[in-house]
Amino acid sequence: MAFVVTENCIKCKFTDCVDVCPVDCFHQGPNFLVIDPDECIDCTLCEPECPANAIFAEDEVPEGQENFIELNAELSKLWPVITEVTKPLPDADDWNGKTGKLSLLEK
Repeated sequence: MAFVVTENCIKCKFTDCVDVCPVDCFHQGPNFLVIDPDECIDCTLCEPECPANAIFAEDEVPEGQENFIELNAELSKLWPVITEVTKPLPDADDWNGKTGKLSLLEK
């Protein structure tokens, strides 16, 4: 079972999680991060590091966000691996905690 990045990462893109990942399973898109489920080793290190509380174990993804399981798998095949911490998006704090952001996802 893998961990999954969910909606609250959209338009935030904090990368604290990337710094603790021992297998480099995070991939970076324009305004969102995803986890490659084939690379994730379920170490649990990333989940508590996420300032946006956007990372969940696959079987604990919040109701209504189950589509992010497939979205992480799909986008991790398209986006490059990210291995270093970068600055969050400029208005990340303003977007943190807002709902209904899926339509804002840039692929």
